[in-house]
Amino acid sequence: MSIDPSLLSAFAPTGRLRVSINVGNPILANLDPVSGEPFGVSVDLARELARQLGVEHDLMVFKSAGESVAAVSANTADVGFFAVDPLRGEAIAFTEPYVLIEGCYLVRDASPLTRNEEVDEAAHSVVVGKGSAYDLYLTRALKQARIVRAPTSPSVVDTFLSEGADVAAGVRQQLEGDAQRVGGLRVLPGRFMEIRQAMGVQKSRDAAAARHLAEFVEAMKASGFVADALKRHGIEGAAVAPLA
Repeated sequence: MSIDPSLLSAFAPTGRLRVSINVGNPILANLDPVSGEPFGVSVDLARELARQLGVEHDLMVFKSAGESVAAVSANTADVGFFAVDPLRGEAIAFTEPYVLIEGCYLVRDASPLTRNEEVDEAAHSVVVGKGSAYDLYLTRALKQARIVRAPTSPSVVDTFLSEGADVAAGVRQQLEGDAQRVGGLRVLPGRFMEIRQAMGVQKSRDAAAARHLAEFVEAMKASGFVADALKRHGIEGAAVAPLA
């Protein structure tokens, strides 16, 4: 397929597609413990986008969502993978989501909390990953509870324990894995938010890039690419988002 040169310039002004990868969300990307190379659903999508555009790509790996967003917002990365959020949308043009995941709360076994609705009390402190989708959402949603920000999403439970906080917030799979690792912890039933994971480009780029990226995401969902990637990487608890 022939790609319009102006579209290539909008996507990859340096001649290479620079992709922001957040390994702070284990549903989307991780680092291979042996090679240190990133792998996961977002990495697969990044490579497929570069292949279709006919350009080489560079994976820019970040430990937190905040760093990943900042790279695309500052145009030091060309495209990225983010949870859709109005604040981020001020600088980034999002596609429709490709994956839906759950944001949940974790507490100690001895905690009196049994429902999500009980968390927002003045006596409670809630730990979130700084700049994560949960941080942005809960900053708006929690009216009484105090928010404590861990450096990254993977460090939320360790911060929760070291700070003696009441609640940890994050991706269900990350929290369940930490609960098993640490012991004496439980995830509250249900979810406090549904996270819509999408791709995005800086709004200053030519609008054709945002349109092409949106079409790419829909094609990847429709073809089964996203579903196959979730299965291939053993991801459970995340669902392919409906077609737009």
